[in-house]
Amino acid sequence: MAIEERDPITGYSTTGHEWNGIKELNTPVPRVIYFFLIVTALFAVSYWILMPAWPLGVTYTKGLLGIDQRKTVNESVKLAALERSAWTKRIETETFTQIQAAPELMSAVRQTGPALFGDNCAACHGATAQGGKGFPNLTTTAWLWGGDPQAISDTIRTGINSTHKDSRTSQMMAFGRDGLLKKDEIDNVVAYVRSLSSASAAPALAATKIAAGKAVFTANCVACHSDNAKGNTELGAPDLTDHVWIYGGDAETIFMTIWGGRQGHMPSWDGRLSTLDRKILALYLVDLRRVTP
Repeated sequence: MAIEERDPITGYSTTGHEWNGIKELNTPVPRVIYFFLIVTALFAVSYWILMPAWPLGVTYTKGLLGIDQRKTVNESVKLAALERSAWTKRIETETFTQIQAAPELMSAVRQTGPALFGDNCAACHGATAQGGKGFPNLTTTAWLWGGDPQAISDTIRTGINSTHKDSRTSQMMAFGRDGLLKKDEIDNVVAYVRSLSSASAAPALAATKIAAGKAVFTANCVACHSDNAKGNTELGAPDLTDHVWIYGGDAETIFMTIWGGRQGHMPSWDGRLSTLDRKILALYLVDLRRVTP
């Protein structure tokens, strides 16, 4: 029989394992470890008994407390909807003018609008709604199809050049690519258009080019942009006399616009956004003009 060896310092017996003169002690597990193991096991058993825990095919153990997180969430959603209904019903039924005149409703619009815009519109128009090249700045008063709340709501519903049966439809012709205008004629009309929207650029442009460009504009562009070049919201034709440009107002970009034409696209949100959501978005966008410098 082997003689048990004990460590003279700690008093613990050794395991018989030795590495390079170092002997392994048979140290007992600390009692506090057993305590926490027991507490953990008791907690687990109690939780399994009291709370939903074990899957049983198509169902699960409900627990003695009967707690159902799905039911709790559904009740919270119903409560939130009930709280919202106090103002959502008014927005749904009242006119835009009535809503804009009601501070409590506009407060709700300002709280709800940013999330709606961020989730559905910011990908194209930017987080601040100031757009980018090819995407309109929605914080100005320059709207292709009209900037009042009803017109904006209609545009959101039908889209532009979309698949919706009532889609707003517009396209600028490719005057250069399709051979409708010569290059020098396009150069002249570019000079004329720039003189309309940029007072600083006008003196640097030759008066003869501006005059020639005006003649080209009158013959080819007034049908959409009108005689005074202020556009036509019935056709989605932009105002060429302001400082707001979707694709850019420099000479090169205007030339490319006239040469190759433009056809913007906005999807229809009918069916994806409710009437209430579209109303809130329209009111929110109009309200942005109030807070955007």
